[in-house]
Amino acid sequence: MKNNYMAISLIALLLASCQEKVKEEIKEEKKEVGSKVIVHEEYNGTEPTKPEETEFYEPKVPIVHPTSQNGVPSDAIVLFDGSNLDQWISSIDSTAAKWHLNDDGSMTVKDKTGDIQTKQNFGDIQLHIEWKSPLPVQEEGQHRANSGVFLNGIYEVQVLDQNDNPTYVNGQVASIYKQHVPLAMASVPTGEWNTYDIIYHAPEFNDQGEKIKSGTITVIHNGVLVQDHVEIKGTTPYIGWPKNPAHGKGPLRLQDHRDDSRVSYRNIWVREL
Repeated sequence: MKNNYMAISLIALLLASCQEKVKEEIKEEKKEVGSKVIVHEEYNGTEPTKPEETEFYEPKVPIVHPTSQNGVPSDAIVLFDGSNLDQWISSIDSTAAKWHLNDDGSMTVKDKTGDIQTKQNFGDIQLHIEWKSPLPVQEEGQHRANSGVFLNGIYEVQVLDQNDNPTYVNGQVASIYKQHVPLAMASVPTGEWNTYDIIYHAPEFNDQGEKIKSGTITVIHNGVLVQDHVEIKGTTPYIGWPKNPAHGKGPLRLQDHRDDSRVSYRNIWVREL
């Protein structure tokens, strides 16, 4: 019996020792991965001694005139210039967009008519869009001038009148809804025009429909960086976890929150990246 006890004890010690060794190996692997040195192969070998050896002239950089389309870049696709809603359809049934077209060159959400989206689908884009929350102020929290800008039709950058109006921070103005809190609250006074300049890179999926690379979003709100190349973890639902359905290009979608939001939009354009 004594010999059996000693054997069992020895086995237990060996197992414990193996477990500790495995843990240490895992730690070393993580340390090695986390501290991997970045080497740029093109800068290996004999270092140049003349300036012209590190200069190149091809490929030529395309010329973009930044304001040639009535203030819009020459290579941009103008989605709304205030004259009509021809580039937009109802997200419900693909009929003509039913939102209000205003005399000042803006459009306003028509309550309970549903979201609108672009006829054209996009992948990676630079987006410029301007929006305004209404006066007089009504409601509070998530019901005060709530709308949203959906990239690829499914990833929401929140639009909300945040002035003197606290709410959950991952759902406040300029949040990536329920995913990323903005770095700052940069809204102008209620009733004035806000700008969003957004850089969106779409996620990538393999042939089995599995996500192999996350998308990213950068948001500049009124000239202030508020989302810095953040990872899109999936869709941006009100309830539940983000989902990652495989997709290609998709529309730009603007939200009717169905609570008389009265949010207005103007000067919308994109550059495909």
